[in-house]
Amino acid sequence: MSADDPHGDAGSGFPRGAFARTARLASLPIGFAGRTTLGMGRRLAGAPANAVVNEVQQRTAEQIFSVLGELKGGAMKFGQAMSVFESAMPDELAGPYREALTKLQDSAPPMSPPTVHRVMARELGSSWRDSFIRFDDVPAYAASIGQVHRGRWHDGREVAIKVQYPGAAKALESDLRQIARLSRLFGVLAPGLDIKPLVTELQDRIMEELDYALEAEAQAAFAAEFSDDEHVVVPKVVDHTDRVLVTTWLDSICSLAALIDSGSQADRDKFGEIYVRFMFAGPSRVGLLHADPHPGNFRILADGRLGVVDYGAVARLPGGTLPPVVGRLLRHAVDDDYDAVVEGLRAEGFLRRGARVDADLMRAYLGPFVEPARSPTFAFSRQWMREQAARVSRPDREGMGTAMQINLPPSYLLIHRVWVGGIGVLSQLEATAPFRDVLADSLPGFAD
Repeated sequence: MSADDPHGDAGSGFPRGAFARTARLASLPIGFAGRTTLGMGRRLAGAPANAVVNEVQQRTAEQIFSVLGELKGGAMKFGQAMSVFESAMPDELAGPYREALTKLQDSAPPMSPPTVHRVMARELGSSWRDSFIRFDDVPAYAASIGQVHRGRWHDGREVAIKVQYPGAAKALESDLRQIARLSRLFGVLAPGLDIKPLVTELQDRIMEELDYALEAEAQAAFAAEFSDDEHVVVPKVVDHTDRVLVTTWLDSICSLAALIDSGSQADRDKFGEIYVRFMFAGPSRVGLLHADPHPGNFRILADGRLGVVDYGAVARLPGGTLPPVVGRLLRHAVDDDYDAVVEGLRAEGFLRRGARVDADLMRAYLGPFVEPARSPTFAFSRQWMREQAARVSRPDREGMGTAMQINLPPSYLLIHRVWVGGIGVLSQLEATAPFRDVLADSLPGFAD
């Protein structure tokens, strides 16, 4: 096999061979089927139904996180995306695997130095080292489709060098095709969440996340807009190719994921507000929406600011703003005008054709979700998030009965990811934030 063969380079961090990757992922539904059969046997033998379900969930979670944590490509990307929903899982399920989820957000096995050097030479030319005073072979961070090295640019600036894994495109496409077949299995972890739109979104955006030139363009736009911001820092773009991205280095104390694990309440509140304001401010300030809300992309700086990295997943919205209809519908819900909410949802394609949903039913379904926008401040929590997930997954008319009537238009996939993921992170932080003011400042149509 050649040095650049994505399936033959043991130093790339990917398991050897496409068959090995597929076999790892294929083991998930096989294991789930076995555990479900064993659970049925235990129930027939008299074991309590809830105990059996919890055991199946826990063992399924253990296998999922173990396999996803060892793989890169789509498996790792999917695991990172799923990790923002950890707050919706029951305590008995989330507790043992919270540490594994944080690892999914922040790390992955690195590729070897010889592999990194080959990529650098292919992308920047054989004399690529002349651009650097120093290049650290040991990566500072390793993630889903690339890893980051620290170095010093020829002009003396400390820089981060993001290098894409060889064969990342093929691995990503292969993994996502396989994961798309496993959406029912992943739903075991959070039964109230529809996994399929998330998988579809990742598939649709795959080429954009692999194109570092496109990422450089987006990051440069954010860096220019936030260059003098007192709360947010965006690293500047120094150089790039399609597979290598060089930006200024961001010195940080820890990631937002670490703050979730052990931060003080004051820091959780402070950085939770900065985080959500940044997520919603992108369209109005830059014309772009940073669409990767997982906490590993947000770094706590020593000077009290929040650093934001990774601009591979960015929504380029029509007109450069969030759709005003979203703000108007949320305002109608806050004002308890659910006749207008139902009418607006139907007009925008958020209700399936022929859906029978009236104002009272929509109020019962959406009302609790609107709570954060009703009061000057709202205390997000894992308990609140779990209650919402459990409520919408109940097998009654106000739960799954209504959820089955709701549609998500493709153009709203990334907006939905940011909205749900952002609230998920605030719930993980258990932050108290002025969410209503954030919406009034950033969401067109809401203040009106």
